[in-house]
Amino acid sequence: MTSPCATSSGKCPDRTVFPHIRTIGTDGLLVSFADALSEPANRAALAFRAAIEAADLPGLLETSASLVSAYLRFDISVSDHGAVRSALETLLRTQNWLAAPLPGGRRRWSIPTVYGTELAPQLEEAAAVAGLTPEEAIASISNAQVRVQTIGFAPGMPYLGELPPEWAIPRQTQLTGRVPVGGLCVAIRQLVLFPVDTPTGWRHIGQTAFSLFRPDDAAPFALRPGDEARFVPVTAEALANMRSVPDGGATFEVLR
Repeated sequence: MTSPCATSSGKCPDRTVFPHIRTIGTDGLLVSFADALSEPANRAALAFRAAIEAADLPGLLETSASLVSAYLRFDISVSDHGAVRSALETLLRTQNWLAAPLPGGRRRWSIPTVYGTELAPQLEEAAAVAGLTPEEAIASISNAQVRVQTIGFAPGMPYLGELPPEWAIPRQTQLTGRVPVGGLCVAIRQLVLFPVDTPTGWRHIGQTAFSLFRPDDAAPFALRPGDEARFVPVTAEALANMRSVPDGGATFEVLR
């Protein structure tokens, strides 16, 4: 009889011990490295996803990474859950994934950003909640080198972090009715950058001209998990001039 946990050992795993593997639907498995976001857990998810792709597992169809997990989907006519799980367990034993090097080929972006003004009207409020002056808030955010931890919520939308501890501020209790495309918002030591106009509980502190979602491109998402970014202060006039420039004036270098 098949174990209801469908593990290679036939034993149900302890979900408080990481990493652990879970079955997702009929053709997927999820490898989680923590139950809460941290830099090591996010590093592990990114590195393990890259390792899965490099291993070229039989029947592998796609992979993705979330904040603390790596997901894979496979062709059930080529392989089965037991075989894929066994391969993942073997791969997990090869190193300490919480200390693994980040994948190569990532990019470091510099993204021109207007902080405050009528373009990003919640900077002062967010700064006050963080216990900072607006000037200190701009310096803190713009000097932070943040990582794209995952893509989610809307097409191509990055969650970036982690910010310094003072930015462990809560989301708003009420929604802001509309943050425009390219809006930079903050909460819970993270930044999000919006690819579409949307309501949000995150505070709108910066505005960019960066187009994150390009549905007609072969690679429709401008940012990828593992990319790094800095949001470089510019004036509103400078940003207006960048709206017709590729990537809204954002540039990148490839990290080896």
